[in-house]
Amino acid sequence: MSTLPAASHVGRVTLRVNDLDRLAHFYERVVGLHELAREDDRVTLGAGDEPLLDLVADPDAPERPLEESGLFHTAFLVPDRTALGAALERVANRWLLDGASDHLVSEALYLVDPEDNGIEVYRDRPREEWSTTPQGTVEMDTLPLDLDTLAAESDGATNVPATTTVGHVHLEVSSLDAAEAFYVDTLGFGVRDDWRPDALFVAAGDYHHHVGLNTWNDCTEPLSSRGLAEWEFVVPDDETLRAVRERATEAGLAVDERGEGFVVTDPDDIPVRVRAER
Repeated sequence: MSTLPAASHVGRVTLRVNDLDRLAHFYERVVGLHELAREDDRVTLGAGDEPLLDLVADPDAPERPLEESGLFHTAFLVPDRTALGAALERVANRWLLDGASDHLVSEALYLVDPEDNGIEVYRDRPREEWSTTPQGTVEMDTLPLDLDTLAAESDGATNVPATTTVGHVHLEVSSLDAAEAFYVDTLGFGVRDDWRPDALFVAAGDYHHHVGLNTWNDCTEPLSSRGLAEWEFVVPDDETLRAVRERATEAGLAVDERGEGFVVTDPDDIPVRVRAER
């Protein structure tokens, strides 16, 4: 069971990139985000007025080696099948689709950006269509997705709808047990589906997952290279923020107070920023 309120959600994801302009152009033209702010070394992109992705320039950052933990994908949640069809059209016309799946709870498209950061664009099925187990977990699978039918749903939009969010992040970790101790026992997520020995899906409330964790590529080294710099999780109020901070402190984690919240680092050196809703 999650100790985090159901209103909790993923905020923005920050990527460390070599070529800032190229990556910003990609996320605008292919993913369909739009630029909200730009500084010399940073571009913020989002949907509507909501920032979803920060790109931070680091021209000297090395490419992430295969054995290094880090980002599997950032998952952008669009509101409906029409928007997902439009995403498919943008990818087909301007980039390369890496995969597509029916997960029972959702339908998803997969691609990789020019610096090898994984991306998912997906839409959720209505919650009344989700199946749950007697233990209360949600049933997910990886089945083929009918792309022809999906393509016919497109309205040709060049941008994602303003209600698009980062629905979840999926991480490559070195140990599921260590990741579970951090994300479940300390931060307070609940286990929503367990694909051990290879993957675990955790969430606040009864969402299918806010964080995916996998060991599919046998990563053994902590995060240190190009790619994921940090990701943000937003809780609904200051009381919840205090409770998460207390659990992190009691677990012996270093709590770095920053701005409206704090940052803690998971067992693979992946920074997680936790803040209360504005």
